[in-house]
Amino acid sequence: MSKPATVRILLVDDHPLVRDGLRARLETIPHFEITAEASGAPDALHHAANQPFDLALMDINLAGMNGIELTAQLRRKYPSIAVLMLSMHDKPEYVMQAIEAGARGYVLKDAPAIDIIAAIDAVMSGEVYFSAAVARHMESESQQMSILTPRENGVLLSIATGKSNKHIARELNLSVRTVETHRLNIKRKLSIEGQADLIRYAIAHRQLK
Repeated sequence: MSKPATVRILLVDDHPLVRDGLRARLETIPHFEITAEASGAPDALHHAANQPFDLALMDINLAGMNGIELTAQLRRKYPSIAVLMLSMHDKPEYVMQAIEAGARGYVLKDAPAIDIIAAIDAVMSGEVYFSAAVARHMESESQQMSILTPRENGVLLSIATGKSNKHIARELNLSVRTVETHRLNIKRKLSIEGQADLIRYAIAHRQLK
């Protein structure tokens, strides 16, 4: 069996103790090399520009620019760098936003070390990886979306792109009143109250359709 290629890793977390714990766990894996550490976006971007690495292990809660925004910047400027999110948040909207930003996987911080190791190896092999708890939440959200009719899903997708009722009506060849009715039905089925909450839901879940 061939020896795995060395994976050069950047740890991005604003808590030194968390980084110390990750380093201690990951350095036991022969083909993992902790190349650098960063407490936030400025450090991470500096390392990306000056010190080659293969994967950024990224927290979401960072001071200033958050981990999702930083992921988008890293992927835009340095597309060869893979990003794996390591977060305490298991809400599907965070997961979707991270994937949309370019992350290749999402693992919870309380996951066993073996899961984090498996996630790194999977991402570096070109796969997308979700820890078991995250995958269960994503599956639940997908099932929730399935209660919408195809037309309601189409309206929800248009809402996610910021289109007005008039624009949606023209695009889908419907009356404005019909679009408004679809909005009400979507909110009722998904137990969403306000328009702002509906828009946030649509944006966070548009890739689940």
